[in-house]
Amino acid sequence: MEINQIHEAQKRLDGITHFTPLEHSLTFSKMADAQIWLKCENQQKTGSFKVRGAYNKIKKITQTSPHTTCVVASSAGNHAQGVAFAAHNLGIESYIVMPLATPIAKISATENYGAHVVLSGDCYDDAFDTAMQITQEKDAVFVHPFDDEDVIAGQGTIALELLEQCRDLDAVIVPAGGGGLLAGIAYTVKQINPSIQVFGVQAERADAIHQSFRQKKHIATESVYTIADGIAVKNPGVLTTRLINRYVDDIQTVTDDEIASTIIQLLERAKQVVEPAGATSLALALSQRVQSLRDKKVACVLSGGNIDVGFIHKIIEKGLVSRGRQMKFSVILSDKPGSLESFSRIMATEQANIISVQYDRMGTELRLNETILHIACEVSGFEHGKRVIRQLKANGFHILFDRRTPEQ
Repeated sequence: MEINQIHEAQKRLDGITHFTPLEHSLTFSKMADAQIWLKCENQQKTGSFKVRGAYNKIKKITQTSPHTTCVVASSAGNHAQGVAFAAHNLGIESYIVMPLATPIAKISATENYGAHVVLSGDCYDDAFDTAMQITQEKDAVFVHPFDDEDVIAGQGTIALELLEQCRDLDAVIVPAGGGGLLAGIAYTVKQINPSIQVFGVQAERADAIHQSFRQKKHIATESVYTIADGIAVKNPGVLTTRLINRYVDDIQTVTDDEIASTIIQLLERAKQVVEPAGATSLALALSQRVQSLRDKKVACVLSGGNIDVGFIHKIIEKGLVSRGRQMKFSVILSDKPGSLESFSRIMATEQANIISVQYDRMGTELRLNETILHIACEVSGFEHGKRVIRQLKANGFHILFDRRTPEQ
């Protein structure tokens, strides 16, 4: 690649994509022990950075091959919308192959841009195979979501904006799935200011690029499992892996619990709606696992905001549990009058808000005069939760913890 490809992409995108905000967060800066800036690509057209690479690629196709009438893409969602938007804007037909489990909101948004959506396979890599078949059938041009120089160049325009918005930046944290965004930003940053550190971040159970970086060769994983569907890629790009291994300073992973917790904090503290993949960058910063970021000026790329409304409540519940704001446990009660009242009084005194109760008299471990109460309650945090449990135990209640809830 050459740096002029990034500048040419920026010209093609002029007037098409948004110059997205770079917002400083005092709250997250205190939590991360660094100066945190949020690059809000969740506010980009189509809801993610993907439109940059897709539009740059398709616009260049129309310039170099003006007789092209159809493009095909495979995507977990955001690239789909980027390709559909670009194709519609440039008057070209588009076919998008998406995994069967793609959120309905992303499918609808893609169709609303005028694309023909085909659902196939369990993940991006399965959808890719179907997309290649359609490409041959339609004699179309395939627009790869990440392993393409023009796509990478489009994503690299984010770095040009970042360096214009914050000239004394120390580091950038970038989500990675197939690697197009990370490769584009890392390459561009290092060409302009090599002293700026670039960190990639992946979901812990979708870490092909992390493994490839550690072993300095292209590695594909057999499976992926994460709430961050936008970066759930088993086989990263060959070109992206090469660029990442050369220009990225380090790659770390974050857990699904950390991602979910960060989504909630972005909603509460920054009033930002960010999808799981897009929250990984801030999740890494807040984890403080990268010691070199301490007291440094760090930009976290919030890569997308396309989260299914029907999925938000699951993310919120997961995040509340991981942050100690919700607690799930079971308590064995003597099956006689007054037992439930005694339990409820303690919960009320300790200001724990019960949100669900389920009775179970069928447990094999129960004696004839016992019943189990399965409880979900709201508390202010881990310390509050510990206090509630201590009081229950002090009053003779036997507590069993939900397997998803750390023991208080």
